Amino acid sequence: MKLYLINRISKVIGAAFLFCSCSSDLDFDQVNDLVLTPVFVANLAYFDVPANQFTDNGSAQQIASDIQPFKAFKEKFFKDNLVKAECDFELENTINRSFSLDVLFLNQNDQVLETLTFDIPAYSGGSNIIKYPTEVFENQRLVLLKQTVKIGFTVRIGAGPPLNSGSSGNLKLRSSATAYMEIEAE
Repeated sequence: MKLYLINRISKVIGAAFLFCSCSSDLDFDQVNDLVLTPVFVANLAYFDVPANQFTDNGSAQQIASDIQPFKAFKEKFFKDNLVKAECDFELENTINRSFSLDVLFLNQNDQVLETLTFDIPAYSGGSNIIKYPTEVFENQRLVLLKQTVKIGFTVRIGAGPPLNSGSSGNLKLRSSATAYMEIEAE
């Protein structure tokens, strides 16, 4: 009987707390002030070219360019809400020749909007991984980036000992892009 009474009293007190709560008027207009700021990170480009593909007679030469479609800005939503972009580039050279890499941002008429140039020293033993400073695209530079529909890569080989089909080593590029968005409720 005593247990029944205690159990019943605790239920009544618990129910009383449920019906006694604080409330305030809800302001649904706050949703108009909502701003989302997502950040996306993605691979931008990658290549790994063996030394034997750079065969030459020891003189400096330009290697054929490679142009790839860049579809990031085809989506209106992405183009309209992007407020900043950052690109990171890392190159590794294990070939005993220096190189220069141009990354070209091209518009729909194949006009170059911007060129990033990276000098890559010749391999001399040990680690030869170079992390270049982050390229930041804001304001007018971001406006140009949003017009990009293709990315081109041009590798120029520096003077040095001849490379042939038996040459060892590789030239590697790893790059990423970080996109900062700002999405406002309408």
